Amino acid sequence: MAAPLPNPCEQALAQWCAGERSMAAPSLVAVAYSAGADSTALLLAAWQRWPGRVVALHVHHGLQAAADGFESHARGFCLQHGIELRVARVDAAHAPGQSPEDAARVMRYRTLADMAQQARAACVLLGQHADDQAETLLLALSRGSGLPGLAAMPERFERHGVRFGRPLLALASQSLRDWLGATGHAFVDDPSNSDQRFTRNRIRAVLMPAWEACFPGFRTQLARSARHAAQAQVLLDDLARLDLAETGSPPAIRALQRLTPERQANALRHWLRGSAGVAASAAQLDELLAQIAHCSTRGHQIRLKVATGFVVRDGDRLRYTPPI
Repeated sequence: MAAPLPNPCEQALAQWCAGERSMAAPSLVAVAYSAGADSTALLLAAWQRWPGRVVALHVHHGLQAAADGFESHARGFCLQHGIELRVARVDAAHAPGQSPEDAARVMRYRTLADMAQQARAACVLLGQHADDQAETLLLALSRGSGLPGLAAMPERFERHGVRFGRPLLALASQSLRDWLGATGHAFVDDPSNSDQRFTRNRIRAVLMPAWEACFPGFRTQLARSARHAAQAQVLLDDLARLDLAETGSPPAIRALQRLTPERQANALRHWLRGSAGVAASAAQLDELLAQIAHCSTRGHQIRLKVATGFVVRDGDRLRYTPPI
C-alpha cells in the first residue's frame, strides 16, 4: 500500500514555527478558515501538528449569497474532523470612498482578533500562499508603491493585540489544490474570485499566466524581492527612529530642516504611520517637504491634508489633527 501523500503545509508550518517563540508549546492555535482550498490544507496541517489544540475561525461577511454555503461546509468539515469551529457574522459593507475589498479585509482582521482573544489562542494562522504574495507585489508595483508596499505580506505581524502568521507564503496554490484533490478533502471555491471587476482578480486571471509563460517559477523570485524590500524597510525604520529621537515626536521643524530631504521624508512617514496610523501619498509628502523647507518665519503656516486629517504647524513643531 502506498504511503499517504504528505500535506505540503506541514513542512511549511514547521519552518514557520521554528522562527516563532510563542509557538513552542501553544495551548491553543487558531486558524482563519474560509472553507477554501488554502485554509483547508492549513487547518488540516495545524490539526496534525497540534491535535486537540486547534480552533477554526470562520467569518461570515454577508456580502454574497454563497456565504451561507461556505459556513455550512465549514461546519460539516469541522464536525467530520472533530475540530472546534467558531463562526462570527459581520456586516462588511463599505463606507463611501472605501473599496469593498478594503472594508471586508479590515472587518475580517478585527473579527478574527476578537474571536482569537475570546478563545485565548496564542496565534491566528492565515492561509495566504505564494500566489497571493505575487499578486500583492504586482498590485503594489502597479500603484507605484514604496518599500512598505513592495515588501508585500509579512510572515508574522500583530494587529488589534493579536499575533498573526502566514506560514504558506512559499507554497504555490496549485500544490495545495493538488494535495486536497489527491487525498479527497473537500473545499469550496469563492465565485467572487473570478469577478474581474476587482483588480486583484484581473492580475490573477491575466498577468499571472503571462508571467508564468515568460518566467517559470516567478513566484519564488517575486517572493525573494519582497523579502529584500522588507529587510530594507526595517533599516529605514531604524533610521527613522534615530532621527525622530533627535527631532522629537511630534517632530520639531528646525530639527527636520537639518536632515536631508530623503531622511526628512523617511522620518515623516514613520511618524505619521506610528502616531496616527496614516500614510501620505507621494504628492502629499513632496508638498509637505516643500512647506517645511520654506518655513523660516514664525508666521509661516503649514496645513496639508493627509488621509482624512491634516498635518499642521503647532508652534515650532508639526502636529497631525484627525478629522473632527
